Amino acid sequence: MLLKVKKGDTVQMLAGKDRGKRGLVARVFPRADRLIVDGLNIVKKHRRARKSTAPSGIIAVAAPVPIARVMVVCPHCSKPTRVAMRIESDGSRHRICKHCHESLAGKES
Repeated sequence: MLLKVKKGDTVQMLAGKDRGKRGLVARVFPRADRLIVDGLNIVKKHRRARKSTAPSGIIAVAAPVPIARVMVVCPHCSKPTRVAMRIESDGSRHRICKHCHESLAGKES
């Protein structure tokens, strides 16, 4: 399956406790259709001490989010947008913003 969200993209949460917040995609799990966003969907995890040097306690960890609950934010118009694919004449594909029709590769390109 072709995913339209990649590592390093800025996304906005559409649902859940962090609805409306933006963050960077840290990791994508294509088979599970989930991703981890830095600083969003933080859950508490109880960790047991495995060694004498590693302490036990409650730590905060970013949990995976379904891809359907996020929307890519365009770096040009800074709006959350759907992603279209443009196929060039040489056969290469580019992700395109549906609002401003610019490439989602970033402002430098």
